[in-house]
Amino acid sequence: MNYLTDLNKFCKLLADESGKIIKQYWRTQISVDVKDDLSPVTIADKKAEERMLEIIMKEFPEHGILGEEFGDYKHDAEYRWILDPIDGTKSFICGAVTFGTLIALTKNNEPILGVINQPILNEFLLGDNKLTLLNNIAVKVRECKSISSAVLLTTDHLHNQKYLDKKNFSELINKVKLYRMWGDCYGYYLVATGFADIMIDPIMNVWDTMALIPIINGAGGKITDLLGNNPLIGNSIIATGGVIHKEIIELINK
Repeated sequence: MNYLTDLNKFCKLLADESGKIIKQYWRTQISVDVKDDLSPVTIADKKAEERMLEIIMKEFPEHGILGEEFGDYKHDAEYRWILDPIDGTKSFICGAVTFGTLIALTKNNEPILGVINQPILNEFLLGDNKLTLLNNIAVKVRECKSISSAVLLTTDHLHNQKYLDKKNFSELINKVKLYRMWGDCYGYYLVATGFADIMIDPIMNVWDTMALIPIINGAGGKITDLLGNNPLIGNSIIATGGVIHKEIIELINK
């Protein structure tokens, strides 16, 4: 089996099948449940993940799976799929498009493929640490040489106020050209495709993180935790075009 070619196609199948379900519920009146961690979940989240689980288990019964909604399966498998059916459920509930489906494949716990799929806009972003494609066209981070010319994105300003040094983060906000909350996975999509320069999330789960790493790396960017360490180790993420990454890390941690 040619894993690079065949698994890319398989990721597209997962994205298309989960996307069909998500489209059915977007901007409709659906009930919202609250999970133990107080985050919202909808029938769209659950059904989309169920469909991906069904497809993976049929095609790759030897693979492990970790999904946000339905937990862990075959934790010790060499290959594991990490799924977040709707990353940005709050945006989805509100009818916004700043959400997406996150799909990652890991080999021995290292992410080798990552997908951000935005089913409403028909945007399929796939990275393998060496190359990142948007609808089969290669994309790159843009060259941003100074913080003063950067576009800074985040998911939740209140999270940054809570988990980051307020003075340092305020200094970063005041230094950048533009600060917006076009967050969740779509913020990382914008960095990888060259439309933004910095994306910060101070709190992340494994299903939030794994798909982002091959995408940002493949687009030529830099992704670490907020201390500048391997993103697989920490529970926070910063992604940039690379040139200003170290300077930002030093600023927010000084």
